[in-house]
Amino acid sequence: MDENTFPLYKVDSIVQFLRNNVLDENITKNDITPIPKPETIQRLYMKILHQVCGFRPEFHGMTPVNENMEYSAILEGVTPIFSVYICMCQFLPMCHIYDFQLNDIISPKVKRTIYVLSGIMNFLHFRNLCQGMLAETQQTYKSDVEKLQSLLQDINKAEKKVQELMTIPPEQQAQYEELAAALADLQSQSCHGAQEAEAFSSKITELKTDHAERTQKLNQMKVQVATLKEDIAKLRSQIVEPPEEIKKEKEKMKETVKNVRKSKEKTDVRFVELQIKNQTYNQYKAEIQSVYKLLLDLQSAMDEMYKQQEEIHILDISNEKAKKELKNLFNEESRMKRALHMKQEKIHKQRIKRQKKLEMKDQHVQTIFGEYNQVHQKREDMLNEIQEINSQTQQLKAKMDDLKANCKSETDKAQAMYDHLVTALDDLHTHIMDYIEEKRGEMEKMKEDF
Repeated sequence: MDENTFPLYKVDSIVQFLRNNVLDENITKNDITPIPKPETIQRLYMKILHQVCGFRPEFHGMTPVNENMEYSAILEGVTPIFSVYICMCQFLPMCHIYDFQLNDIISPKVKRTIYVLSGIMNFLHFRNLCQGMLAETQQTYKSDVEKLQSLLQDINKAEKKVQELMTIPPEQQAQYEELAAALADLQSQSCHGAQEAEAFSSKITELKTDHAERTQKLNQMKVQVATLKEDIAKLRSQIVEPPEEIKKEKEKMKETVKNVRKSKEKTDVRFVELQIKNQTYNQYKAEIQSVYKLLLDLQSAMDEMYKQQEEIHILDISNEKAKKELKNLFNEESRMKRALHMKQEKIHKQRIKRQKKLEMKDQHVQTIFGEYNQVHQKREDMLNEIQEINSQTQQLKAKMDDLKANCKSETDKAQAMYDHLVTALDDLHTHIMDYIEEKRGEMEKMKEDF
């Protein structure tokens, strides 16, 4: 008691709990303190055993059928106490009470009674909590099964849709192959166009740099021409040259101007060619961008397909979990069926044993009647001898009367024992049938719940 795994409650809380949960409204604080009443404690233990184990209080007063007791009436007052003691010894270890004694029933003490009732109260609290949780799970069981069935149906539908989406119909197979070939051609053309565009862009940059250099040189030459014209004008004003030299200079200047014009025309032609190439580059660029958009759309479609595949994988995992839960439920149902079959076999064996006991009792009664008939025959023989011998008549009559009284008392006792045994067996049979019907009803309820 020093190392308890449960708290020791006060007497008031114990009495209140017993009134509310054990349905014993007649119990009071005076029944426990200062001196516990053995009858009240025994009755309380019987009701606790009835509530927890389903063992009715009237069963404690019944002697076992397989025990052959000569004087069972002597044990009628002790049998309920021993039955309660044995049942409590089997029940209290679940409450973490391992030192229950017979004195706790016959002459209970206050501390021991409070200790035992506190353990039982703690166990009943735990039992009520577990029953509430079990009731909640039973309430949600049907909805969970319905959800599981709906999920299985959705998974099957999703698998069918995925199968339909993944499989290409034969009438679209040729179109699919054409689209795949066209997509491959577009990819190759886009790669080739990208390479050409890069080459064109590099050439355009080179031509732009060349054009910039040529324009720079042209500007320099224009500046030089302007400076030369200024120098010529100055020199004309200062020096008078002969006309032949002037003509030669003019011709040279004309040739230089022609060369400059030719170079300018070449640069203009080259510039026009570059503009045409730039336009073609822009066209190629627009086509490549359209192809790139198509590729992006294809990539988004592929990503969407991958997402759907991931969702399908998640649905497959949930399907596996649901199948495992369903398998566990089927295993539980088979286990309950096996337990029910074992209980039915036990009941059948008990019926066979009871039938054998009844047959043995009938045989015993028949042997008793046979012995009685033999005694009666001997009595008739003795009467004949008494008629023959008159001298011993009174003594023999007295002896016969004594024998007759003894036989009658023995037969009455045997008849009383037989009647008591028959009534006890009938009561036991009715209680067993009631118990079987009750358990059968509980099993039917459990089957309906499952």
